[in-house]
Amino acid sequence: MVSTVRASSFAVHRFVDIDSTNDWLLAAARGGALDRTAAVADFQRRGRGRLDRRWEAPPGTALLCSVLLRVPLAVEDRHLASVAVSLSAIEALHAVAPCAVGLKWPNDLVVEDQKLGGVLAETEGTEDADGRVALVVGLGLNLSTTGPSDAGGTSLLDATGTMPDRDQLLDAYLDVLSVRADELCSATGRAALLSAYREHLVTLGRAVRVTLHDTSIEGIATAITDHGHLVVTTADASHVIAAGDVVHVRAPHL
Repeated sequence: MVSTVRASSFAVHRFVDIDSTNDWLLAAARGGALDRTAAVADFQRRGRGRLDRRWEAPPGTALLCSVLLRVPLAVEDRHLASVAVSLSAIEALHAVAPCAVGLKWPNDLVVEDQKLGGVLAETEGTEDADGRVALVVGLGLNLSTTGPSDAGGTSLLDATGTMPDRDQLLDAYLDVLSVRADELCSATGRAALLSAYREHLVTLGRAVRVTLHDTSIEGIATAITDHGHLVVTTADASHVIAAGDVVHVRAPHL
C-alpha cells in the first residue's frame, strides 16, 4: 500500500499493485472496515468482472477503484449499489472528460456500444445489528487503452482524444458517490436511483440477444423492473432476465 488519504467522505487506500481491489476490501470488511472505505490501484494482477471474466489493464492506464458501502438494503434492492456506482462514474466523466457515456444492462459503461468500463458488486457477510449489509463495488474505467481481455472496448483517449488526470477523475467520482450512496438509505433515494438508471440505460428500446445458461433469447429490451431485471419482449412472450450476457443487435422480426 502506498498511502491512505481521505477524499470527500471516503477513506482511500492507494496501491501500486494488488491482486484485486475488491478482494482487499472484502477482507477489510471482514475485519471491520468502516463504511465508505475505498481501495485504488495502479495495477491489478487478478482483476475480474461479471460472470467470472478477467479484467486486465496495463499499469496506469485505467481507473481501478472499489468502495465498501455499509447500507440498509434488502436483498432485492442490493443491485442499486451498482447503480449508484455506475451513475456516479457517468456524472464524474461528464464533469471531467465530457463524452456521451451510457449504460448497457446491467452496468457496463459504453460509448457508442463500445465498453468503456464495468462494475462488479459483491456482498460480504450478513446484516449487522443495524440492518446494514457490507457491499463491495468495484469500478474499472479504461483511460488510455483497453486491456487484452476487453475486445471491442474503448478508452477515454480513444473516445475523446484526451485523457483526464486519474486523481481528478477519482475525486469527482467519489464526490458524486458520497451523495448517491446516501440515496441508498431511503425509499425516496432508491426510487431516484432507479429512475436515473432507466434514463441512462441505452439498452432500453434496443434489439438484444441474451445468452443464458442453456439458451439464448432475441427480442426488444422493453423495461427494467424495480429489482433491476431486464424485460425482453419476443414475438410470443415477455421474458424477465435476472442475469445474462446481453448483446445489442439489429432488430428481429417480431
